[in-house]
Amino acid sequence: MTGTTRQRVPAVEGFFTLDDEPHLIGGRLAGSGGYCFPLHLGGSDPRNPAAGVEEVELSRTGRIWSFTNSAYPPPPPFIITEPYVPVVVAAVELELEQMVVLGQVAPGWAVDDLEVGMEVELVTGVLYEDDEREYLTWQWRPLGERPVPDGGDSDG
Repeated sequence: MTGTTRQRVPAVEGFFTLDDEPHLIGGRLAGSGGYCFPLHLGGSDPRNPAAGVEEVELSRTGRIWSFTNSAYPPPPPFIITEPYVPVVVAAVELELEQMVVLGQVAPGWAVDDLEVGMEVELVTGVLYEDDEREYLTWQWRPLGERPVPDGGDSDG
């Protein structure tokens, strides 16, 4: 370790806050009261396209709706390092907003550690880095105990 601290910045600006307890930045549709994420890609309410979209912070917790391994690199704007290391992704239902948001699962959690309905919270993690910055993305971290890392106790 060189002792230098890299600046932590979002990999894509405007998708989430960098608070100690981060939030996704979404929109609330003025016409229907529904929600969208991300704010600027959510569009408008098709039943009332002239209505505005108010910026809101979305819920920090939700429940896993579905999950899988991502065996191939995600498309832009995400930048990956080579060689690509597959990650676990989860579709998480936010109860208040009644919407599902896809995101990477925090490191250390494998598909075998997850279950549909498991409660998770929003955290940030490093997507990639360079000499000066760590580029962050949002991630879902299961609430509860962290799994035993590889090499831990096993029955085999």
